Amino acid sequence: MKRLFLPLIFLLCIVLLSWVLGNDPHSSKGNWPEYLGGPDRNHYSELTQINASNVKQLKVAWEYHTLDSGQIQCNPIIVNGILYGMTATTQPFAVDAATGQEKWKKEKTTKEEGSSSRGLVYWENGDDKRILYTKGPWLYALNALNGEKIISFGDSGRTSLKAGLGPTSKDKMVISNTPGTVFGDLIIMPLRVSEGTDAPLGNIQAFNIKTGKLAWVFHTIPLPGEFGYTTWPKSVYKNTLVGAANNWSGMAVDRKRGILYVPTGSAAFDFYGGDRKGANLFANCLIALDAKTGKRLWHYQLVHHDILDRDPPAPPNLVTINHNGKKVDAVVQVTKQGMVFVFDRVTGVPVYPIQEKPVPASDVPGEKSWPTQPFATKPAPYARQNLTEADINPYSESHDSLVALFRKSRYGGPFTPLSKKGTIIFPGLDGGAEWGGSAADPDGTLYVNSNEMAWLIAIGETATEAQLAGMSSGNRLYTTNCIGCHGPERKGNPASGYPSLIGVATRHTRDYIKNIITNGKGMMPGFGRLDDKQKQALVAFLAGEEKEEMGLTKMQSPKSKAKTPSKGNTKSTPAYSYRISGYSKFLDKNGLPAVSPPWGTLNAIDLNTGEYKWKIPYGEYPELAAKGIPQTGSESYGGPVVTSSGLLFIAGTKDKKFRVYDKNNGKLLWETVLPAAAFATPSTYEVNGKQYIVMACGGTKLGAEAGDSYVAFALP
Repeated sequence: MKRLFLPLIFLLCIVLLSWVLGNDPHSSKGNWPEYLGGPDRNHYSELTQINASNVKQLKVAWEYHTLDSGQIQCNPIIVNGILYGMTATTQPFAVDAATGQEKWKKEKTTKEEGSSSRGLVYWENGDDKRILYTKGPWLYALNALNGEKIISFGDSGRTSLKAGLGPTSKDKMVISNTPGTVFGDLIIMPLRVSEGTDAPLGNIQAFNIKTGKLAWVFHTIPLPGEFGYTTWPKSVYKNTLVGAANNWSGMAVDRKRGILYVPTGSAAFDFYGGDRKGANLFANCLIALDAKTGKRLWHYQLVHHDILDRDPPAPPNLVTINHNGKKVDAVVQVTKQGMVFVFDRVTGVPVYPIQEKPVPASDVPGEKSWPTQPFATKPAPYARQNLTEADINPYSESHDSLVALFRKSRYGGPFTPLSKKGTIIFPGLDGGAEWGGSAADPDGTLYVNSNEMAWLIAIGETATEAQLAGMSSGNRLYTTNCIGCHGPERKGNPASGYPSLIGVATRHTRDYIKNIITNGKGMMPGFGRLDDKQKQALVAFLAGEEKEEMGLTKMQSPKSKAKTPSKGNTKSTPAYSYRISGYSKFLDKNGLPAVSPPWGTLNAIDLNTGEYKWKIPYGEYPELAAKGIPQTGSESYGGPVVTSSGLLFIAGTKDKKFRVYDKNNGKLLWETVLPAAAFATPSTYEVNGKQYIVMACGGTKLGAEAGDSYVAFALP
């Protein structure tokens, strides 16, 4: 009897424990505890309360106003009934996830402008519950329950993101838009840096979450003797002319195996590689690292010697598929060029063959483009790979002039190098997949929203030293730092996200402009390397009052410059001999895309077979829909969320719509209009038995009206 009794007690304990975990509202099933849902970055939830039969009953459950208007890219996390998010100027906050009532909010303590944040990190060990977030070049740790600084972390609650980047990073821009990835007591941090020759090294860094101390560093531009060193010129690692190869889009981690998956960005300068001849490992790679030590396990370079800013735009997905009768744990990387690369998670062997194909050569003097690039054979690209005159927008009033411009420009497929006359980049700089990433089902289906927006970019020689010496101080600074995006006449390209600077001093105070120059905003990086005198000169130039206000005339000649202190005479001239001379979307006079629709799609791909389940246009232009033009699709930012109840939730379009689809066939089930466009990935969670879906509504991108709120939906 005793022998039977003990096993029964043991079985009863297991059943009871399973019941408790299954009904605990704080369990992982009800939470959205990490960026994009979990360490696999699959945007997936097991929740089933909201389903196809009742989704049309969704109502706004609550709306939280951050009182901080502007673009919010945050994918909020929800743990133990508390939602944690970021404002448009990177202030963390916590609200009750069931009501939206504020629990705490970190108020601004300086005049710093923050860059858009895509989220934060929650970590706990017993009673120690922390929020980790970034602002400027710092990683901060807060008490998750009250928002107070954890003084024992780093230097009084913060640690420098430059800790493992070497001395050349001291005066360079280093921030982080994307949340770090947690492995045990470590947090591995993405970095956003300049895309010019002033970029620092893009090393991958792990920090101890308890102490803030640097734990390990992986050199993405290898040091002498390290693997990959010979794929660069010998002195590049010194970070004098070339930098970056940073991870900016985020990472995924297989915690069971202890493997970290890191997609890396391009080397800087992004669009000219004359100073970095070679394949350039480990730029534009998917790298598998030992999460505990940072040791490289395997890598695959997705673009060799990138000169088109073709770096991976999102974290990879960790999935399990059935391929050729075998179960394969895979890592999947989506790309800007519209391809999906699928690898065995452990070995790095491609699941589907990858072919090296010839691509056009550069005609820019000094450049040595790579002769071939990798093309995935399966799945087929989710974005168009070629354009002809027949693909020019038939709905445009400027059709003939667009055809003429297409004929004048260089185009020869997705890897056509830049040229002085202008090159069509398609699918554009924001083409293919975007930073919001892809969702994945446990059955091996990948869901990708894709943009098909052509850009027209030209490259030209930089101003000579003699030309620069003949300019006023502010004009010189504008020419060497700002002209690539805002143009020689300061008109910018508002449709592409680059505002006109004409009359900027009548719209904003000089302190405001100076703060933007220092810290950046939105797409613009900060120029903290400029000293105060240089910033004043640049502001005065933009205001058209430089000579009157600053009393400055011509710059000193190159010979006399050497006699002045270096601190007040920081060299701003790019070391490379070429710069972007034209930088705009390929649009017609009314702002419509120059290429034919679709301009945005939503795709469901069966990774088990490499075949598509369905593909639909995603998004619309209301003015075209009013004319009876079929759904065209539009650009979208942020990604989808899928649930085991068969739904796909997605926002991210300028039209402010939040849409729900049947994930099995792409049928639209329900849509509603948000208070502002939600250029972010939603989150779904459960509190007290009720399922919610929440998203940040900040607007501003693509010219959308600004917002300041998080909106949660639930069934009545």
